[in-house]
This record gives sequence, C-alpha cells and structure tokens, in this order.
Amino acid sequence: MNLPNKLTIFRVIMIPFFLIALLVDEIPGGKWIAVSLFIIASLTDMLDGKIARKYNLITNFGKFMDPLADKLLVCSAIVALISLDRIPCWVVIVIIAREFIISGFRLVASDNGVVIAASWWGKIKTVVQMIMTIVLICDFRAECNSNVITVIENILIYSALALTVISLIDYLAKNKAVLKEQK
Repeated sequence: MNLPNKLTIFRVIMIPFFLIALLVDEIPGGKWIAVSLFIIASLTDMLDGKIARKYNLITNFGKFMDPLADKLLVCSAIVALISLDRIPCWVVIVIIAREFIISGFRLVASDNGVVIAASWWGKIKTVVQMIMTIVLICDFRAECNSNVITVIENILIYSALALTVISLIDYLAKNKAVLKEQK
C-alpha cells in the first residue's frame, strides 16, 4: 500500500477519536482537540492527493477510498454538530443524501468497469464543507455572542449546501452514460 493510500486510511481511523473529543463533555478542551484532529484529517486529504499526483501513485483504491474517507469525515462531523445545535438537520440530510447518491452512482459505474474520480466541483464542495465544519466546531458564537459570527456561519452553511447540489448535478450530467444498460 502506497503513502497516499495510508494517509487515506489514517484519515478514516482518526474519525472516532475526533468524535469522542467533540462529543464527550468531560474531556478538557475537547472542542479544541476535536478541531485539531479534524484539521489534521482534512490536511491529509490535500496531502495524499498531492503526493499521489506528484509521484504517479494514483490507484483505483485511492480514487474510490479517498472520496469515501472525506464523506465519512465530514458526514460524521456534521451529524455530531446537529446534536450540538450548530447546523440545521435538514441541511445535513441534503448533504448526506447527495453523498449516498454519488456513492450509489460510483457503485453502478464500478459494476460497469468505470472508476469515477472526484470532480473539481466535488473538491471545492469538500473544502467548503471542511471549512464550515471547522468554524462550527469552534463555536465562536458561544465565545462572543455576535451577529457577525452567525452571519459567517450561515454563509458557510448555505455555500456548502449550494456546492453540494451543484456538484451532484455536475456528477450526474458528466457521467449519465454510466446509468445506461451496458450488460
């Protein structure tokens, strides 16, 4: 297994530790530990892609597992943020529904011998979702009850939501041939 794939696996392994730090109130500085773990995990996403492209270490495992690891990280975080009352449940449902649709789409493609790599819209969506998640974990509203913070959080939430829908439409439009009967 090459280094980019190891970084992807590492990102998945970090998820339970991140969630424990975020959700267990008895952990001193838990939200700061959680945000640190989330940032480290998010940076491994950027790092594994750069290494894979630079050293030509792109594999089908990486094309499949890297986006899945991102989905697991972001989805687990935003579901946890619902329970902390930092993001509306309906937004999370839309985001997760998109992830299920794309995952199902990738399975159909895989069954037809096609591997669908992440698109630029999908990558931008992931970055915005990660930034949104970091800001929501930090919970600056609790620190300085400011309308500006609320506006920034809402801009990030609805930008992530818009990019989620745009990237879904982009995937489906670019890969509609995958849905045609090929067997």
